[in-house]
Amino acid sequence: MATSSDTAGSGTARTSRRPAWLAPSLQGYRRSWIRGDVIAGLAAGTVVIPQAMAYSTIAGLPVQIGLYTCMVPAILYALLGGARTISVSTTSTIAVLVSTTLAELPNAGQLSDHDLLRAAFTLTLMVGGCLLIMRLLRLGSLVEIISPATMTGIRIGVGLTVAASQLPALLGMSDVSEAGFFVTIGNVLGHLEDLDVITTVVSVVALAVLLGLRRLAPRIPGPLVVVVAGIALVIMTPLETTAGGAGLSLIDKVPTGLPVPTAPVPADIVSLLPGAFAIAVMAFLETVVVARTNRRRDEPTISVDQELLATGVAALGGGLTQTLPPAGGFSQSAVNLRAGARTQLAALVTAALAILVALLLAPLLDNLPRAILAAMVMVAILGLLKPADFLLYARIDRAELWVAVVVAVIGLVGGMLIGVAVGVVLTLALVVRNVNRARARPLYRSSEGWTTNPPSAGSGTDDDSFPPPGVVLLHLDGSLYAGNANATADAVLSAAHPEGTYGVVLEGTAVRDVTVPLVQTLHDLADKLIKDDVRLVLAAFPTATAQRMARSDWFVDYQRAGWVTATVDKALQRLRTAGPSTGDSIADVDD
Repeated sequence: MATSSDTAGSGTARTSRRPAWLAPSLQGYRRSWIRGDVIAGLAAGTVVIPQAMAYSTIAGLPVQIGLYTCMVPAILYALLGGARTISVSTTSTIAVLVSTTLAELPNAGQLSDHDLLRAAFTLTLMVGGCLLIMRLLRLGSLVEIISPATMTGIRIGVGLTVAASQLPALLGMSDVSEAGFFVTIGNVLGHLEDLDVITTVVSVVALAVLLGLRRLAPRIPGPLVVVVAGIALVIMTPLETTAGGAGLSLIDKVPTGLPVPTAPVPADIVSLLPGAFAIAVMAFLETVVVARTNRRRDEPTISVDQELLATGVAALGGGLTQTLPPAGGFSQSAVNLRAGARTQLAALVTAALAILVALLLAPLLDNLPRAILAAMVMVAILGLLKPADFLLYARIDRAELWVAVVVAVIGLVGGMLIGVAVGVVLTLALVVRNVNRARARPLYRSSEGWTTNPPSAGSGTDDDSFPPPGVVLLHLDGSLYAGNANATADAVLSAAHPEGTYGVVLEGTAVRDVTVPLVQTLHDLADKLIKDDVRLVLAAFPTATAQRMARSDWFVDYQRAGWVTATVDKALQRLRTAGPSTGDSIADVDD
């Protein structure tokens, strides 16, 4: 007799016997999801395929490289990735970093197209290797400390760099060189007389269509609409570039067929290594951010280790099949989610669509104007430019604001590879700053218990909100380490400095980790305070924390003497009972 999970129309999950690491997004797949996944895969394909082709031009590579990126990497991620609705191809950030990395190769200007492509595929392989090494070393959580301010600076730098690089294609300026943001802007302004009217008109119309559909009809795939319209325009009218250089410039011919395995170039490994590491970090971060953003509440949590593995293997497969480094993209993943995707089956449908395009539609793509791709890129990078983020940092943390500004400016001036490197260094500096901050904060009584939020004026609070005269109440906001122990001790001693203070209560509900600096600092504080006739009481430490601290002989003696209490109120009562100190060792004072 068949169970309900085996019936066709039940819509319940099937039991899977495959390994847990294989196709985790398909675990417990329901037949009722198939229709939504297929529709979502087709819908995402109409966005991701033309967009990936456009991004390949940012990297300075032929458009078919972007098309190929929608195939093998997407399939491999679907088989290994834990994010159910993410759409993996490549992103504008990755494309800019690829372009910057390839430009740093020795004799980059003299490389043939074939050698440049092989170097690009070698770079993709190295990105995969870096991601897998990060997985083996379990560095996912470490990479995630890169601050949002750093990411904001990188996004702004990438967005403006990409926008500048697309201006020549949008305006039909074939002779304008692209060498960074400021140089490109200067070259465009200096060659406005070379502007091609036909190309500019097509670009403006394409931008209007893309922006209009995004605003008024978001379910209509704008990239597909402008690609089809652009190809039809070239086929039906004589607007393509003439011998004199006027008219629409078309993309290079797209070869029909699938990519073939390509051998890496070992000689380029050393030169490509810094760029490969930077791209690996960004690919991982972008993928994880998109995965977490798109995750439904009833779906499994995102594992950083699983994402490192999946993205790394996808990049290795991509490097062997002529692709850009893969990563999860916001726009196509958003389309995927809106269209009803439930699992990575949607990504497999998108990959199948890309394969069909390469096999059947390549000759039609030869009629695609470059201006159409440039317009698609310009609209896509609008999501990277969010000035409101700077306002938020300015209101909350000026240090974060300066990090974002510095990373963006350095990226625009010196290139995004340097910008990413500076961003990582500044992030580590912020982490060190935060770790070194004192962990002691004033504690107040509220109607709901003890809190670190001071009572506001006119809130109706009375003197009960504050500790009794002569007593200092402090909340220990986490454990102590080598970096913050001294700062915390200084903060406690400073708080206990006013004349007439006879007791300090340290409330430790937030202390979960027991470290040697924690125990040593508390011991030293007790000894220093008692010399000034001030008693230290440790209150409300979690039971597990207190049990581990009891491995210290000092803490055991301190607890027996009654200077470790279960609550803040009991600590206050203990101080009232004991009265002012006589300067004796606290551990020797009896109840």
